[in-house]
Amino acid sequence: MVGRVVFGETDCRKAESSADRAAADLALHVTVDVHGIDRFLSDPEHEAGLRGEVHCEELGGRLPVERGTFQLFVEHTDPQHLRMRYRVHFRDRAGHPLTLSGYKDVSEDSRLGVWKDTTVLHTRVLRGHVGAEEEPGAEPVAAGTVRIRPADFLKQLTTFRVEAPTLPGRVTTLGRFGQFFLGKLWDVYAQNVLPWSPL
Repeated sequence: MVGRVVFGETDCRKAESSADRAAADLALHVTVDVHGIDRFLSDPEHEAGLRGEVHCEELGGRLPVERGTFQLFVEHTDPQHLRMRYRVHFRDRAGHPLTLSGYKDVSEDSRLGVWKDTTVLHTRVLRGHVGAEEEPGAEPVAAGTVRIRPADFLKQLTTFRVEAPTLPGRVTTLGRFGQFFLGKLWDVYAQNVLPWSPL
């Protein structure tokens, strides 16, 4: 994912439309690690690990993720308003701890549609290694938006790896994940796609 953040800004959406000179390019290159599909699907938080790097020259270049979490389709206000949440702990070039906290809104009343909802990450950089419960009181460093580009999305589709003892087991596991992912999107967006529903 690539985009930009504005230093000193706290609102991701304001930063996106800002022409501020304090803006900086930021990229997030991460791999999601789901350990145990049964646990992942049954957990209401649908949490997985993240590894990779944050790339921002103003913060120090390529900065490795020390710890990261990803939550897929967590209810935000109700079952038709979900979020994908990212939390990444890393350090700047001087060794100061930072947190990248981001979310993607997946909502039935979105004007952006399924593509933009699932590829636009509203991003904040915070001072320190900050947990979700500590975020309201955390010191903001920057805010902005990063996106998955279409070419990167196509590449991403080729990177799914499943660990299972047999080929049928790997196919089944990948199918369960796909069914969950597409099923959630259908639950949220189907009412806007179909003019009426028989159910």
